Amino acid sequence: MSVRMTLTLAAFLLLGALCSLLVGPAALSPGEALAGLMGRGEPDAIAIMQGIRFPRMLGALGVGAGLGASGAALQGFTRNDLAAPGLLGFSACAALGAVIALYFNQSALIVPAALIGATAGASVTAALAWRRIGAGGLILAGIGVGALATALTGLAMNLAPNPWALSELTYWLMGSLDGIDRTALLALLPLTLIGVALLAMSGRGLRALGLGEDVARSMGVDLAKLQALVVVGTALCVGAGVAVAGAIGFVGLFVPHIMRRLTGPDPATLVMRSAVAGSIFLLLTDTGARLLAGPGQPLYLGIVTALIGVPFFLYLAVGRSS
Repeated sequence: MSVRMTLTLAAFLLLGALCSLLVGPAALSPGEALAGLMGRGEPDAIAIMQGIRFPRMLGALGVGAGLGASGAALQGFTRNDLAAPGLLGFSACAALGAVIALYFNQSALIVPAALIGATAGASVTAALAWRRIGAGGLILAGIGVGALATALTGLAMNLAPNPWALSELTYWLMGSLDGIDRTALLALLPLTLIGVALLAMSGRGLRALGLGEDVARSMGVDLAKLQALVVVGTALCVGAGVAVAGAIGFVGLFVPHIMRRLTGPDPATLVMRSAVAGSIFLLLTDTGARLLAGPGQPLYLGIVTALIGVPFFLYLAVGRSS
């Protein structure tokens, strides 16, 4: 990564973090916000900054980094610009685990349930694709696992015991950074860090794979090991993100694509660039959603990312078919 690009991404990351900290329903001046963040000033300002805005900012950093890195790694492994974390069913499996916890009114178990769901989905996908190591087998297995998880999620919602349980499931699936606290961050940040590190380790293998599977094998790349790195890293990132923020889609689709256009297609560096860019995007998008939301009427982050991502996806799909 060039020095200029590093400085540019760092500047935008700082800007996004500041926007996330300074924007909110409570009107706090920059001085009051800084004092509250440092544990000084009015008790209300301290509670808002330390209990709401700072955890929310860290949540956006973690979720965005995991989704961005996952998308870049999956696009590199499948050699398909339309690939995204949802392609392999990890998002759907993580959502299924969380929905099951909500269905049984076990809100405290949402995080472990989502992680178990993502891990189970990753294990099943990898097992189904084991006899055909490579992009084709992984995509086919992931589509099937994701479709099954989506159907089971719909079944759980269909069998919801009461309208309030159904509404809770529906709102959670819309995706939001509301309510992220220190407990959620203790699950999100370490798991995302490990996942991004695993995906970054796959960079050299992804670079060789870009020349074709046969060429990659001739260069000494172990495709089974590479697939395992991508699958496990994506499962950790997506599972942790879905566990604390619900279903937030399309970030892993267009962030790597944009970074590829801006900085080049080398998968060895694109994973980390996309991780930083994913954090920037989610910080700014969440800030925009809070600004656009009306009093007592939140605008869910997953809806905003879908409104941005769907037209971009259609643009890419039409461009590839023309």
